[in-house]
Amino acid sequence: MSSHKTFRIRRFLAKKQKQNRRGAWNRPIPQWFRMKTGNKIRYNSKRRHWRRTKLGL
Repeated sequence: MSSHKTFRIRRFLAKKQKQNRRGAWNRPIPQWFRMKTGNKIRYNSKRRHWRRTKLGL
């Protein structure tokens, strides 16, 4: 990725960065939420790792 990015690319990357951080999945999921879902949801399945999954730019 080049160091000079267009505004459109920069905005796209910022959105993806926010999506990856958003919510409680950086911390353990609250206990009440596990009780609510019957412990079916344990982690965020949409979380993206920078090295494993690329954005396809």
